Amino acid sequence: MRSSVPSLRPIAWGVLVAGLLLVGAVLLPADEPVRRPAPAADRTGAITVLRDWDRDRAEAWREGDLGALGRLYVARSLAGRADRAMLAAYVDRGLRVRGVRMQVASVRVERSDDARVVLLVTDRLSTAATATGPGRVLPLPRDRWTSRRIVLVRAGERWQVARVTAQPRPAATTAQTSGSENS
Repeated sequence: MRSSVPSLRPIAWGVLVAGLLLVGAVLLPADEPVRRPAPAADRTGAITVLRDWDRDRAEAWREGDLGALGRLYVARSLAGRADRAMLAAYVDRGLRVRGVRMQVASVRVERSDDARVVLLVTDRLSTAATATGPGRVLPLPRDRWTSRRIVLVRAGERWQVARVTAQPRPAATTAQTSGSENS
């Protein structure tokens, strides 16, 4: 004679199967890796790498030191070649560039480990930058906010820029989008 009370066996099997599916979904690798933000310590370290690199670059520009500037980039770096050519043009005219400081609007850390740091940076040259020479002070052209993907690699104790890739222009400023005259 059959009982009118439902058996718990099908329910138990259903719970077991659902649990196994859940564990499998968590443990099995996904088709595409999930991009997780870098841990806070990695972000802080990566931003410190960028800040220190910018400081060393500013010093090379201030001193007109093409060798020091070149050591901040990997060999044959297009970004390094362009940066040295720009500095050489000022040095050849007898000018020193002062106040080279990058104003950073945002930094997103894509990767940060002991060998490589990859950052998405939106920045611009400080408006205080000037070129000085005998009896003259020339303001540098006004810079616009620019977004770049910067790849830095470790070379011994030093970090060098391996590649800089332009990114789409950052969003318009609030003043531009609101029609404000305060820019």
